[in-house]
Amino acid sequence: MTTPQPLQDLAAQGVSIWLDDLSRDRICSGNLQELIDDRGVVGVTTNPSIFQAALSEGHAYDEQVAELASKGRTVDEAVFALTTRDVHDACEIMKPVFERTGGEDGRVSIEVDPRLAHDTARTVAEAKELRAAVDQPNVFIKIPATVEGLPAISQVLAEGISVNVTLIFSLDRYRAVMNAFLTGLEQAREAGRDLSTIRSVASFFVSRVDAEVDKRLDAIGTDDASAVRGRAGLANARLAYQAYEEVFSTPRWSSLEAAGAHKQRPLWASTGVKDPAYPDTMYVTELVAPGTVNTMPEKTLEATADHGEIHGDAVTGAYAEAADVLDTLERLGISYSEVVDQLEREGVDKFEKAWGELLQGVQDELGKASA
Repeated sequence: MTTPQPLQDLAAQGVSIWLDDLSRDRICSGNLQELIDDRGVVGVTTNPSIFQAALSEGHAYDEQVAELASKGRTVDEAVFALTTRDVHDACEIMKPVFERTGGEDGRVSIEVDPRLAHDTARTVAEAKELRAAVDQPNVFIKIPATVEGLPAISQVLAEGISVNVTLIFSLDRYRAVMNAFLTGLEQAREAGRDLSTIRSVASFFVSRVDAEVDKRLDAIGTDDASAVRGRAGLANARLAYQAYEEVFSTPRWSSLEAAGAHKQRPLWASTGVKDPAYPDTMYVTELVAPGTVNTMPEKTLEATADHGEIHGDAVTGAYAEAADVLDTLERLGISYSEVVDQLEREGVDKFEKAWGELLQGVQDELGKASA
């Protein structure tokens, strides 16, 4: 089977196609390799919700859980062992892509414990532990873009560890993330590290913005409000790309690039459409831009493969329109800062809840295995 034309077109426009899902079943069945071969998938992202879903279904983890129980491992130790094994094995499958692309793609992401989202020092410590446990050159350590996460991002990059910055909703925070990235590279350069080996992506969330803004627009209920439904997420992401273009054309960046550094690529996350009234490929086809990553749930990936229409760069010519959308929201009484602050809080809370469910599920399995 050859990769469907829409996915070929997407890659030709400079968009890296990543899968927003991972499970042991997907690894062991050969499905991940099939998606690489037949869908052009060149990376994988995970998060606490994905791991919670994977470990709650089927029996793929039973053998390892029994082994961990026999060794008297705590639930936190068990979850660490289960998730890092999956990511290690996925990295192994992705390694040919990693080598073929010179380290740009072929990446697999694993997130620090979401309970550490507001603890800089412990985030740094866990990032190092995850990097050591996965022990693969193509792993990305995911760190949330909270205020406390920003210095952690710099410190981890300074150690030569590649980072996927996650849970970015606001333009101001995105600029702070890029600043943290540049700071980390500057510190790595001062320490004599090879900057060419350090990679990073910045995961900017899209559909959740529309879900929250649309709810507020519906409450307003006017024609003017209806006219901007489903436009906030794309507008926000397009303005993020504008900020990316600005930051990576500065003398500060040029100095790092001359030392071998690679740009921190924008990654579009939360690209599954939540409102069935919208095209199911909207957050893919409308965010085509060179040098980006789009990480998709499998359903979105298959929809794009089946009927996605790729018409080239859909971002760089739309900055004025995007700014107008956000201005319109403010005129309608919807506070941008309030929305993005709420989404960050909810994002951290959602991952903490999923992590709690994951811990409980593994605790139950450890108990059964020990009985």
